[in-house]
Amino acid sequence: MKTYGSAAWQGGIKDGKGAISTKSGALDAYPYGFASRFEGKPGTNPEELIGGAHAGCFTMALSLILGEAQLVAEHMETKAEVTLDQVDGGFAITSVHLTLQAKIPGADDATFQALAAKAKAGCPVSKLLKAEITLDATLLP
Repeated sequence: MKTYGSAAWQGGIKDGKGAISTKSGALDAYPYGFASRFEGKPGTNPEELIGGAHAGCFTMALSLILGEAQLVAEHMETKAEVTLDQVDGGFAITSVHLTLQAKIPGADDATFQALAAKAKAGCPVSKLLKAEITLDATLLP
């Protein structure tokens, strides 16, 4: 399976403007730039998109792993907080912290924690990143 995302850019780093698109059309020339990446202004940024991709990948991987353990989630919600730090004169994504809240009938906490850890290690986006990846998983009653 192959897919793609694309970006267009005009101008310098601080005054330039960009647009990000995805094959599916979920993003279609969606704006991004220095201000949305570093100053909290409206628009998206690569780290936000990586966070969404990682949260989606991890949650889907956990659904697969739960099924292998004869469990089905009633509801799962994951947030992936991506940290971009200045390192060695440049920038790097240094960490991703996954926060999961899940309601899984029939699961005990020990099994849930083990399966969530397996999903964290095995999801393709986790494997792609060279950042420290941490996880807080909460099993809801």
